[in-house]
Amino acid sequence: MDQEPTRRRLADHPTVKQITERARTTPDPVLTTSRLREICLAAGADDVGFVPVDDPRVAEEFEHARAILPTARTFVAFCVRMNRDNLRSPLRSLANTEFNHADDETNEVSRRITRALQDAGYRAVYPAPGYPMEVAQFPGRIWVIAHKVVAQAAGLGVMGIHRNVIHPKFGNFILLGTVVTDAVIDEPSTALEFNPCLECKLCVSACPVGAITNDGGFDFQACYTHNYREFMGGFTDWAETIADSADRGEYRERVTTGESFSMWQSLSFKPSYKAGYCMAVCPAGEDVIGAFLDDRKGHLDEVVRPLQNKPEPVYVLPGSAAEEHVTRRFPNKTPKPVTNGFPDEVNALLDQIGPRPRPPKASD
Repeated sequence: MDQEPTRRRLADHPTVKQITERARTTPDPVLTTSRLREICLAAGADDVGFVPVDDPRVAEEFEHARAILPTARTFVAFCVRMNRDNLRSPLRSLANTEFNHADDETNEVSRRITRALQDAGYRAVYPAPGYPMEVAQFPGRIWVIAHKVVAQAAGLGVMGIHRNVIHPKFGNFILLGTVVTDAVIDEPSTALEFNPCLECKLCVSACPVGAITNDGGFDFQACYTHNYREFMGGFTDWAETIADSADRGEYRERVTTGESFSMWQSLSFKPSYKAGYCMAVCPAGEDVIGAFLDDRKGHLDEVVRPLQNKPEPVYVLPGSAAEEHVTRRFPNKTPKPVTNGFPDEVNALLDQIGPRPRPPKASD
Protein backbone atom coordinates (compact mmCIF):
# COMPACT_ATOMS: atom_id res chain seq x y z
CA MET A 1 0.00 0.00 0.00
CA ASP A 2 1.34 3.40 -0.99
CA GLN A 3 2.07 5.39 2.19
CA GLU A 4 3.06 8.60 0.39
CA PRO A 5 -0.39 10.29 0.47
CA THR A 6 -0.58 9.57 4.21
CA ARG A 7 2.88 11.04 4.75
CA ARG A 8 1.92 14.18 2.81
CA ARG A 9 -1.28 14.61 4.80
CA LEU A 10 0.65 14.19 8.06
CA ALA A 11 3.32 16.67 6.93
CA ASP A 12 0.64 19.21 6.05
CA HIS A 13 -1.15 18.93 9.41
CA PRO A 14 -0.93 22.28 11.28
CA THR A 15 0.34 20.71 14.51
CA VAL A 16 3.00 18.70 12.67
CA LYS A 17 4.14 21.76 10.72
CA GLN A 18 4.33 23.84 13.90
CA ILE A 19 6.39 21.24 15.77
CA THR A 20 8.61 20.53 12.78
CA GLU A 21 9.47 24.19 12.39
CA ARG A 22 10.07 24.74 16.10
CA ALA A 23 13.52 24.32 17.59
CA ARG A 24 13.21 21.57 20.18
CA THR A 25 15.61 20.80 22.98
CA THR A 26 16.13 17.51 24.73
CA PRO A 27 16.40 17.77 28.51
CA ASP A 28 19.69 16.83 30.11
CA PRO A 29 19.22 13.23 31.30
CA VAL A 30 20.98 14.17 34.55
CA LEU A 31 18.84 16.14 36.97
CA THR A 32 20.63 17.66 39.92
CA THR A 33 19.59 16.42 43.32
CA SER A 34 19.17 19.98 44.56
CA ARG A 35 16.75 20.80 41.73
CA LEU A 36 14.74 17.60 42.18
CA ARG A 37 14.53 18.17 45.93
CA GLU A 38 13.29 21.69 45.25
CA ILE A 39 10.59 20.30 42.93
CA CYS A 40 9.44 17.75 45.52
CA LEU A 41 9.31 20.17 48.45
CA ALA A 42 7.42 22.70 46.34
CA ALA A 43 4.94 19.93 45.51
CA GLY A 44 4.22 19.43 49.22
CA ALA A 45 6.58 16.65 50.30
CA ASP A 46 7.91 16.98 53.85
CA ASP A 47 11.11 15.08 53.07
CA VAL A 48 12.49 13.32 50.02
CA GLY A 49 15.31 11.03 48.90
CA PHE A 50 16.48 9.54 45.61
CA VAL A 51 17.62 6.03 44.68
CA PRO A 52 18.68 4.64 41.28
CA VAL A 53 16.37 1.81 40.28
CA ASP A 54 19.40 -0.46 39.75
CA ASP A 55 20.72 0.12 43.30
CA PRO A 56 21.28 -3.32 44.90
CA ARG A 57 19.32 -2.21 47.97
CA VAL A 58 16.14 -2.00 45.88
CA ALA A 59 16.95 -4.90 43.57
CA GLU A 60 13.57 -6.56 44.14
CA GLU A 61 11.81 -3.43 42.88
CA PHE A 62 13.79 -3.04 39.65
CA GLU A 63 11.58 -5.17 37.42
CA HIS A 64 8.44 -3.60 38.87
CA ALA A 65 9.76 -0.10 38.18
CA ARG A 66 10.58 -1.04 34.58
CA ALA A 67 7.14 -2.66 34.22
CA ILE A 68 5.41 0.68 34.81
CA LEU A 69 8.08 2.79 33.09
CA PRO A 70 10.40 0.90 30.74
CA THR A 71 12.93 3.76 30.79
CA ALA A 72 12.93 4.06 34.61
CA ARG A 73 16.20 5.28 36.12
CA THR A 74 15.33 6.74 39.52
CA PHE A 75 13.02 6.25 42.48
CA VAL A 76 11.88 9.50 44.05
CA ALA A 77 10.85 8.58 47.61
CA PHE A 78 9.06 11.12 49.77
CA CYS A 79 6.96 11.34 52.90
CA VAL A 80 3.99 13.40 54.05
CA ARG A 81 3.51 14.09 57.75
CA MET A 82 0.34 13.15 59.62
CA ASN A 83 -1.26 14.85 62.61
CA ARG A 84 -0.32 12.81 65.68
CA ASP A 85 -3.20 13.42 68.05
CA ASN A 86 -5.84 12.36 65.53
CA LEU A 87 -4.02 9.05 65.10
CA ARG A 88 -3.71 8.62 68.87
CA SER A 89 -7.44 8.99 69.47
CA PRO A 90 -9.40 5.88 70.54
CA LEU A 91 -12.18 7.17 68.26
CA ARG A 92 -11.48 5.45 64.97
CA SER A 93 -13.31 8.14 62.97
CA LEU A 94 -10.67 10.68 64.04
CA ALA A 95 -7.77 8.40 63.22
CA ASN A 96 -9.18 7.23 59.90
CA THR A 97 -10.07 10.75 58.80
CA GLU A 98 -6.41 11.66 59.21
CA PHE A 99 -5.24 8.48 57.46
CA ASN A 100 -7.58 9.14 54.54
CA HIS A 101 -6.71 12.82 54.15
CA ALA A 102 -2.99 12.07 54.35
CA ASP A 103 -3.47 9.34 51.76
CA ASP A 104 -5.18 11.81 49.42
CA GLU A 105 -2.47 14.39 50.07
CA THR A 106 0.24 11.83 49.25
CA ASN A 107 -1.45 11.13 45.93
CA GLU A 108 -1.66 14.85 45.22
CA VAL A 109 2.04 15.33 46.00
CA SER A 110 2.85 12.39 43.71
CA ARG A 111 0.79 13.95 40.92
CA ARG A 112 2.43 17.35 41.31
CA ILE A 113 5.95 15.88 41.26
CA THR A 114 5.06 13.79 38.23
CA ARG A 115 3.58 16.81 36.44
CA ALA A 116 6.65 18.95 37.19
CA LEU A 117 8.97 16.27 35.84
CA GLN A 118 6.79 15.85 32.76
CA ASP A 119 6.81 19.60 32.13
CA ALA A 120 10.61 19.57 32.42
CA GLY A 121 10.79 16.95 29.67
CA TYR A 122 11.18 13.78 31.72
CA ARG A 123 8.93 10.76 31.89
CA ALA A 124 7.46 9.90 35.29
CA VAL A 125 4.73 7.74 36.82
CA TYR A 126 3.47 7.19 40.36
CA PRO A 127 1.64 4.33 42.07
CA ALA A 128 -0.79 4.95 44.91
CA PRO A 129 0.64 5.07 48.45
CA GLY A 130 -1.67 2.18 49.40
CA TYR A 131 -4.91 1.36 47.63
CA PRO A 132 -5.83 1.13 44.80
CA MET A 133 -3.58 -1.84 44.10
CA GLU A 134 -3.52 -4.57 41.45
CA VAL A 135 -5.93 -6.67 43.51
CA ALA A 136 -6.77 -8.98 40.59
CA GLN A 137 -3.29 -10.49 41.08
CA PHE A 138 -4.10 -11.66 44.62
CA PRO A 139 -2.81 -13.86 46.27
CA GLY A 140 0.31 -12.76 44.41
CA ARG A 141 1.96 -9.38 44.81
CA ILE A 142 -0.75 -6.72 44.56
CA TRP A 143 1.32 -3.61 45.39
CA VAL A 144 3.10 -1.91 42.50
CA ILE A 145 6.17 -0.55 44.31
CA ALA A 146 7.22 -1.45 47.88
CA HIS A 147 7.34 2.08 49.29
CA LYS A 148 8.99 1.06 52.58
CA VAL A 149 11.90 -0.65 50.81
CA VAL A 150 12.54 2.39 48.62
CA ALA A 151 12.10 4.86 51.49
CA GLN A 152 14.68 3.09 53.63
CA ALA A 153 17.21 3.07 50.81
CA ALA A 154 16.50 6.77 50.23
CA GLY A 155 17.30 7.67 53.83
CA LEU A 156 13.76 8.59 54.88
CA GLY A 157 13.86 6.26 57.88
CA VAL A 158 14.12 2.67 59.05
CA MET A 159 11.40 0.17 59.88
CA GLY A 160 10.82 -0.25 63.59
CA ILE A 161 9.75 -3.50 65.19
CA HIS A 162 6.15 -2.51 64.40
CA ARG A 163 7.01 -2.54 60.67
CA ASN A 164 6.28 1.15 60.19
CA VAL A 165 9.07 3.28 58.75
CA ILE A 166 10.27 5.72 61.42
CA HIS A 167 11.55 9.04 60.11
CA PRO A 168 14.39 10.46 62.25
CA LYS A 169 12.52 13.74 62.76
CA PHE A 170 8.81 13.05 62.21
CA GLY A 171 8.73 9.58 63.76
CA ASN A 172 6.35 7.03 62.29
CA PHE A 173 3.62 9.63 61.75
CA ILE A 174 4.19 9.72 58.00
CA LEU A 175 2.81 8.28 54.80
CA LEU A 176 5.17 7.27 52.00
CA GLY A 177 5.00 7.91 48.30
CA THR A 178 7.20 6.97 45.34
CA VAL A 179 7.57 8.50 41.88
CA VAL A 180 9.44 6.59 39.17
CA THR A 181 11.22 8.70 36.55
CA ASP A 182 13.67 8.36 33.68
CA ALA A 183 15.70 11.29 35.00
CA VAL A 184 19.16 10.40 36.31
CA ILE A 185 20.19 12.07 39.57
CA ASP A 186 23.75 13.26 40.19
CA GLU A 187 23.89 12.43 43.93
CA PRO A 188 21.89 9.43 45.19
CA SER A 189 20.70 9.56 48.78
CA THR A 190 22.25 7.42 51.49
CA ALA A 191 20.44 5.31 54.06
CA LEU A 192 20.30 6.36 57.71
CA GLU A 193 23.25 5.23 59.79
CA PHE A 194 21.02 4.34 62.75
CA ASN A 195 17.55 2.98 63.44
CA PRO A 196 15.28 5.57 65.10
CA CYS A 197 13.28 2.75 66.74
CA LEU A 198 13.71 2.94 70.53
CA GLU A 199 12.79 -0.72 71.11
CA CYS A 200 10.50 0.58 73.88
CA LYS A 201 7.94 -2.16 73.09
CA LEU A 202 4.97 0.16 73.53
CA CYS A 203 3.70 -1.09 70.18
CA VAL A 204 3.86 -4.62 71.58
CA SER A 205 1.75 -3.61 74.58
CA ALA A 206 -0.85 -1.73 72.54
CA CYS A 207 -1.47 -4.21 69.70
CA PRO A 208 -4.86 -5.80 70.44
CA VAL A 209 -4.03 -9.04 68.61
CA GLY A 210 -0.43 -9.50 69.74
CA ALA A 211 0.82 -9.26 66.17
CA ILE A 212 4.13 -7.80 67.38
CA THR A 213 5.83 -10.34 69.59
CA ASN A 214 8.10 -9.63 72.56
CA ASP A 215 11.16 -10.69 70.58
CA GLY A 216 10.18 -8.37 67.72
CA GLY A 217 8.60 -11.00 65.47
CA PHE A 218 5.51 -10.13 63.46
CA ASP A 219 2.34 -12.18 62.95
CA PHE A 220 1.00 -10.98 59.60
CA GLN A 221 -2.23 -12.99 59.78
CA ALA A 222 -3.20 -11.55 63.16
CA CYS A 223 -2.60 -7.96 62.03
CA TYR A 224 -4.33 -8.41 58.69
CA THR A 225 -7.40 -10.18 60.08
CA HIS A 226 -8.23 -7.40 62.55
CA ASN A 227 -6.75 -4.13 61.32
CA TYR A 228 -7.80 -4.71 57.71
CA ARG A 229 -11.21 -6.16 58.57
CA GLU A 230 -12.99 -3.76 56.21
CA PHE A 231 -10.53 -4.19 53.37
CA MET A 232 -10.21 -7.12 50.97
CA GLY A 233 -10.38 -10.29 53.05
CA GLY A 234 -12.76 -8.93 55.66
CA PHE A 235 -15.12 -7.72 52.97
CA THR A 236 -15.04 -11.18 51.39
CA ASP A 237 -15.88 -12.77 54.75
CA TRP A 238 -18.72 -10.28 55.31
CA ALA A 239 -20.15 -10.85 51.83
CA GLU A 240 -20.01 -14.61 52.33
CA THR A 241 -21.73 -14.20 55.68
CA ILE A 242 -24.59 -12.50 53.87
CA ALA A 243 -24.71 -15.28 51.28
CA ASP A 244 -24.64 -18.01 53.94
CA SER A 245 -27.36 -16.46 56.12
CA ALA A 246 -30.79 -18.03 55.67
CA ASP A 247 -32.64 -14.79 56.38
CA ARG A 248 -32.43 -11.36 57.96
CA GLY A 249 -32.65 -12.78 61.47
CA GLU A 250 -29.69 -15.10 61.01
CA TYR A 251 -27.61 -12.30 59.46
CA ARG A 252 -28.33 -10.07 62.45
CA GLU A 253 -27.31 -12.84 64.80
CA ARG A 254 -23.96 -13.08 63.05
CA VAL A 255 -23.31 -9.40 62.33
CA THR A 256 -24.20 -6.59 64.73
CA THR A 257 -25.91 -3.43 63.55
CA GLY A 258 -22.75 -1.47 64.38
CA GLU A 259 -20.66 -3.82 62.24
CA SER A 260 -23.08 -3.43 59.33
CA PHE A 261 -22.95 0.34 59.65
CA SER A 262 -19.16 0.26 59.87
CA MET A 263 -18.93 -1.77 56.67
CA TRP A 264 -21.36 0.61 54.98
CA GLN A 265 -19.20 3.55 56.09
CA SER A 266 -16.08 1.92 54.65
CA LEU A 267 -17.85 1.20 51.36
CA SER A 268 -19.37 4.70 51.16
CA PHE A 269 -16.28 6.67 52.11
CA LYS A 270 -12.99 4.80 52.46
CA PRO A 271 -12.00 1.55 54.18
CA SER A 272 -11.31 2.12 57.86
CA TYR A 273 -8.42 0.68 59.82
CA LYS A 274 -9.48 -1.00 63.04
CA ALA A 275 -6.30 -0.42 65.04
CA GLY A 276 -3.32 1.65 64.01
CA TYR A 277 -2.36 1.51 67.70
CA CYS A 278 1.25 0.53 67.07
CA MET A 279 1.73 3.79 65.20
CA ALA A 280 -0.29 5.82 67.70
CA VAL A 281 1.84 4.94 70.74
CA CYS A 282 5.27 5.14 69.08
CA PRO A 283 7.39 7.90 70.73
CA ALA A 284 10.32 7.77 68.29
CA GLY A 285 11.50 10.74 66.23
CA GLU A 286 12.93 14.14 67.15
CA ASP A 287 9.58 15.92 66.91
CA VAL A 288 7.81 13.28 68.98
CA ILE A 289 10.15 12.01 71.67
CA GLY A 290 10.40 15.12 73.84
CA ALA A 291 7.01 14.75 75.55
CA PHE A 292 7.71 11.07 76.15
CA LEU A 293 11.08 11.75 77.77
CA ASP A 294 9.60 14.53 79.91
CA ASP A 295 6.66 12.48 81.19
CA ARG A 296 6.63 8.78 80.40
CA LYS A 297 3.78 8.11 82.80
CA GLY A 298 1.75 10.82 81.11
CA HIS A 299 2.36 9.18 77.72
CA LEU A 300 1.16 5.85 79.11
CA ASP A 301 -1.92 7.39 80.75
CA GLU A 302 -2.93 9.67 77.89
CA VAL A 303 -1.96 7.68 74.81
CA VAL A 304 -1.35 4.00 75.53
CA ARG A 305 -3.92 3.00 78.14
CA PRO A 306 -6.99 4.55 76.46
CA LEU A 307 -6.27 2.31 73.45
CA GLN A 308 -5.63 -0.73 75.62
CA ASN A 309 -8.81 -0.18 77.65
CA LYS A 310 -11.16 0.65 74.79
CA PRO A 311 -14.12 -1.78 74.60
CA GLU A 312 -14.30 -3.11 71.04
CA PRO A 313 -14.64 -6.30 69.01
CA VAL A 314 -11.29 -7.72 67.90
CA TYR A 315 -11.35 -9.91 64.80
CA VAL A 316 -9.30 -13.09 65.07
CA LEU A 317 -8.91 -16.43 63.37
CA PRO A 318 -10.59 -19.19 65.39
CA GLY A 319 -8.21 -20.92 67.79
CA SER A 320 -5.35 -18.56 66.91
CA ALA A 321 -2.73 -17.05 69.19
CA ALA A 322 -4.46 -13.72 68.57
CA GLU A 323 -7.71 -15.01 70.06
CA GLU A 324 -5.88 -16.20 73.16
CA HIS A 325 -3.99 -12.89 73.39
CA VAL A 326 -7.14 -10.76 73.36
CA THR A 327 -8.80 -12.93 75.99
CA ARG A 328 -5.78 -12.88 78.28
CA ARG A 329 -4.55 -9.29 77.90
CA PHE A 330 -7.59 -7.11 77.22
CA PRO A 331 -10.66 -7.78 79.40
CA ASN A 332 -12.57 -4.87 77.83
CA LYS A 333 -12.15 -6.22 74.31
CA THR A 334 -14.15 -9.08 72.81
CA PRO A 335 -12.49 -11.54 70.42
CA LYS A 336 -14.70 -12.27 67.43
CA PRO A 337 -13.66 -15.33 65.37
CA VAL A 338 -13.89 -14.73 61.62
CA THR A 339 -12.15 -15.81 58.44
CA ASN A 340 -9.61 -13.54 56.80
CA GLY A 341 -10.83 -14.19 53.26
CA PHE A 342 -7.59 -15.84 52.15
CA PRO A 343 -7.73 -19.08 50.14
CA ASP A 344 -6.87 -22.17 52.18
CA GLU A 345 -3.55 -22.62 50.39
CA VAL A 346 -2.47 -19.08 51.32
CA ASN A 347 -3.37 -19.57 54.98
CA ALA A 348 -1.49 -22.87 54.99
CA LEU A 349 1.61 -21.15 53.62
CA LEU A 350 1.38 -18.36 56.19
CA ASP A 351 1.01 -20.93 58.96
CA GLN A 352 4.25 -22.56 57.80
CA ILE A 353 6.08 -19.24 57.75
CA GLY A 354 4.85 -18.24 61.19
CA PRO A 355 5.67 -14.86 62.76
CA ARG A 356 8.26 -13.01 60.73
CA PRO A 357 11.57 -12.12 62.42
CA ARG A 358 12.23 -8.62 63.66
CA PRO A 359 14.03 -5.95 61.60
CA PRO A 360 17.54 -4.90 62.72
CA LYS A 361 17.92 -3.27 66.13
CA ALA A 362 19.11 0.30 66.46
CA SER A 363 22.44 -1.06 67.65
CA ASP A 364 22.91 -3.49 64.76
